[in-house]
Amino acid sequence: MKILAINPGSTSTKIAVYEDETPILVNNIRHTVEELSEFPRIIDQFEFRKNLVLDALEAKGIPFDFDAIVGRGGLLKPIPGGVYEVNDAMLDDIAHAMRSHACNLGCLIAAELATLLHDCRAFIADPGVVDELEEVARITGSPLMPRITIWHALNQRAIARRYAAEHNLCYENLSLIVCHLGGGISIGTHYHGRAIDVNNALDGEGPFSPERAGTLPAGQLIDLCNSGRFTRDELKKRISGSAGLTAHLGTTDVQVIVKRIEEGDKHAELVLDAMIYQIARGVGASATVLCGKIDAILLTGGMAHSDYIISRLKERISFLAPIYVYPGEDELEALALNALGALRGELPIQIYQ
Repeated sequence: MKILAINPGSTSTKIAVYEDETPILVNNIRHTVEELSEFPRIIDQFEFRKNLVLDALEAKGIPFDFDAIVGRGGLLKPIPGGVYEVNDAMLDDIAHAMRSHACNLGCLIAAELATLLHDCRAFIADPGVVDELEEVARITGSPLMPRITIWHALNQRAIARRYAAEHNLCYENLSLIVCHLGGGISIGTHYHGRAIDVNNALDGEGPFSPERAGTLPAGQLIDLCNSGRFTRDELKKRISGSAGLTAHLGTTDVQVIVKRIEEGDKHAELVLDAMIYQIARGVGASATVLCGKIDAILLTGGMAHSDYIISRLKERISFLAPIYVYPGEDELEALALNALGALRGELPIQIYQ
């Protein structure tokens, strides 16, 4: 079976072609600021990105002939994890999504391309809105603001399953803490195949990250919102996009920051160590959810390549459980294998409603 996987990100569109479990193409199509500036809204990038996918396949001489096309899931309503076939209800919700993110384009592109082929199905898998929280984890101090989850569900679950396979274990029998260290940071508590607690990594919960502010002092935030200094959109940017390391240090590039630290920049050292401190504190909080009974802690995402971050993080959390590091992301493979499992009848195909 032949699968096309599509993962739209903020500055790139990643694609992969799989023949059963074997990748025959992996391509990262980069987008310039100038290209994206032509589109006032992310949703307006749909045709642009769709055509880039078709052009990339043609350039590599890969026939446009697939059994399934699977896209990264968008910011839909909260749903359990799994594989979903794209339907009209999903497309309508994405067209009116409350939050704007490039991942919203995944199901749109998959559905559009699938219609160009005979008997080709369109799927998404484990979108960022996967919600499997225990009920006790939803409650906050205000009934007006229950906790919600927006996180790296696809990569976290793929890495958890990869760890289980490598150790001849079953993911559904494990208690894991999985920490995705990317432009946003999500820390998931996985208990017997469900993410029973995880922070909202997009717009304001958990550690600060290269691009995001994480949890902020509520009173100061209210005062800032009412100060008249910033518009609503400007304030949103100060929570997600222009926050975290980039707000403090003017860059999201950890390698650049580490070099500055090596050259004696004490402020850069303080800020990066503060981010590591907050990550460790979040992992420690997740340990209490599992009552300290943790099979493993898994560290993944782009920042897991950094020896500076991983070594210091291990110093703080290694007493909790064995730590395994999986640098980078496994999302394209995860998308393809989810679609393949659905076509083979190995994974149930869920209905989005």
